[in-house]
Amino acid sequence: MRVFKSLVVSASRCLLAASLAATVGTTAFAAGPAYGPELEGFDYPFPVSHFPFSSQGEKLEMAYMDVRPDHPNGRTVVLLHGKNFCAATWDTTIRRLNAAGYRVIAPDQVGFCKSSKPAHYQYSFQQLAENTRALLKSLGIEKVIPMGHSTGGMLAVRYALMHPTEIEQLVLVSPIGLEDWKAKGVPWQGVDALYQQERQVTADKVRAYERSTYYAGTWKPEYDKWVEMYAGLYAGSGRDIVAWNSALIYDMIFTQPVFYEFEKLAMPVLLIIGDKDTTAIGKALAPPDVQAKIGHYDVLGKEIARRIPHATLVEFADLGHASFIQDPDRFFAALLKSLPR
Repeated sequence: MRVFKSLVVSASRCLLAASLAATVGTTAFAAGPAYGPELEGFDYPFPVSHFPFSSQGEKLEMAYMDVRPDHPNGRTVVLLHGKNFCAATWDTTIRRLNAAGYRVIAPDQVGFCKSSKPAHYQYSFQQLAENTRALLKSLGIEKVIPMGHSTGGMLAVRYALMHPTEIEQLVLVSPIGLEDWKAKGVPWQGVDALYQQERQVTADKVRAYERSTYYAGTWKPEYDKWVEMYAGLYAGSGRDIVAWNSALIYDMIFTQPVFYEFEKLAMPVLLIIGDKDTTAIGKALAPPDVQAKIGHYDVLGKEIARRIPHATLVEFADLGHASFIQDPDRFFAALLKSLPR
């Protein structure tokens, strides 16, 4: 039976690989760097380690940076990146936190960046939380301050709900999931359609989206590095397996809300919002009347803060989805003021 199961899995993988490869030449990619399926060729700001583990019958690896401060304060911050981000985009955050005495663990979740991209995986925020917790346990870390941005914010909420006694404080930076897009009328899109959508990713499309949503209509040359990092995954030899995992992850985001559980967060929560943020999953698919009522972070931040028992809300009226990149001085002044020391 084991041999048969192995043959079925192997055959399934081959069929998927053949199907994906058949479409490689049909998509035009904008000029720019092309990186490997695990972001080979793109350098991270600190040494990268790999945590090997087994999950759902797959042998996987989580890439991560473990950066220790010169003068430790005894606390550890775990940085959970967003959907269109990697651990590397926390570069400035890691340096600022280190300078304040915090040890920082910055992983790439399975399916992202320098971590494994399995052909078959049931993505859930619970599973990603347990993968992250296993990494921390392997490093001997018990108590943490999870800091999640965007999709990483949804993951941080799920982690905190699953393991509340292991959380000193929860930090949510422009998290998605502050509203239930499906309940508000955003239509469902299947994984196959999401896969085809993800195969159309180019640097130009990423840049245009990030300009309007992440940086509130502004742009600085230093943002291009993160555009090239993300788009380069889709321009390289692993573009199809990257797009496939991305599609599975989008399905997870849309179908697994945390919106109804904010009242259960018992620990102190710092909620940092850029009021110019307009992120809403599936917004482009929605009819105009639905588009008009979703993605209003200037309203959502206040609404969610009122629902969290021990919340501190910090709002930046002129910043977008990536405030820690857009205006790091203001962001870190607010962050470090509120973190336990």
